[in-house]
Amino acid sequence: MDVIRGRAVVLRPAEASDHRRFREILATPEVARWWGDPDEEAAEACAPGEDIHSYAIEYRGVVVGIIQSCEEPTPAYRSAGIDIAVHPHWHRRGIGADAIHALARHLLDTDGHHRLTIDPDTDNEAAIRLYRSLGFRPVGVMRHYERRQDGTFHDGLLMDLLPEELRAPPAGPNAPTPPA
Repeated sequence: MDVIRGRAVVLRPAEASDHRRFREILATPEVARWWGDPDEEAAEACAPGEDIHSYAIEYRGVVVGIIQSCEEPTPAYRSAGIDIAVHPHWHRRGIGADAIHALARHLLDTDGHHRLTIDPDTDNEAAIRLYRSLGFRPVGVMRHYERRQDGTFHDGLLMDLLPEELRAPPAGPNAPTPPA
């Protein structure tokens, strides 16, 4: 797996030594709401299955999140899905947008995927706004898509993106400054 560089973030392959930090990120209430058990999820992020690539999102040398891709290798269906979690302290700074854009560019340009998907909870309005700003479009609602730890089912919004639809993240006042 390659190291992938965004404007201000570095996506490097996840390692076993990331487990503690990933668990911290996944255990914050703002993130845990959308993810499963922090111990289980952190372990899987550090030792993903064969078809999943996990990266630590680094900003100025600090691990601030996790981003993953799940790839469909069959040539006729060559596509990939993306999943992301960023520590709440780093929300609304453009870091998630930078990370998604960098991984999307890599998946489309380097790995040759023709389509990307992302599947936020239908209640995760902030994530949906972010994904739309990068060019992802709603495809449909997947009913009872995920069972949460409390046993309740929640709907997911399937969103997809074609190469020509990818937009660069906005460079606004909250966007991170690229390192010198």
